[in-house]
Amino acid sequence: MSLVRRVAPPTDSQLAPTYAGANLADAFAVTLADDAPDDAMTLARATLADPPWWFRALLAIRDAAVKPFGLKTSAAMRHHLDEIGVEHVDIFRVLSSSRHEALFGEQDQHLDFKLSILIRRVEGSTRREAVATTVVNCHNRLGRFYLALILPGHVLVVRSHLKAAARRFGVTARNPGQAPGG
Repeated sequence: MSLVRRVAPPTDSQLAPTYAGANLADAFAVTLADDAPDDAMTLARATLADPPWWFRALLAIRDAAVKPFGLKTSAAMRHHLDEIGVEHVDIFRVLSSSRHEALFGEQDQHLDFKLSILIRRVEGSTRREAVATTVVNCHNRLGRFYLALILPGHVLVVRSHLKAAARRFGVTARNPGQAPGG
């Protein structure tokens, strides 16, 4: 039984108005333990700030592949965000943050990317879940090509990051009372 499950993009997310017409709108969730933090930014930092070694390796390959096309490398993104003093978690610019939802994103010539980490109640349960939602809108062929190129790895990366957060703050597959499908 997987700790991470695919869910419908949440209608209670601030990103909900952007789902229609998006080139990508997907969401994955993990059930949280009762003592897990009730703060979206804390969960977002646990999910995004310390990626596994293999993700950093994939990012290095991505950086080498996109640099000739003039796209920003991950190091350039981090440096730029530090330089302009914008709050970020790793390469992800913070757009807004509330107790229950942290929004990240980037707008570029080829695409707009948004990520939400949302804490909500599991329907029909007293448990809570963390939902990671990704929305991408492509502006041109390069954006569509880039999305097609990274899409197979996208699901693996999101699931892996959420699984790491679940190990830290989640309910294991053996725990009773876990939400269905978890």
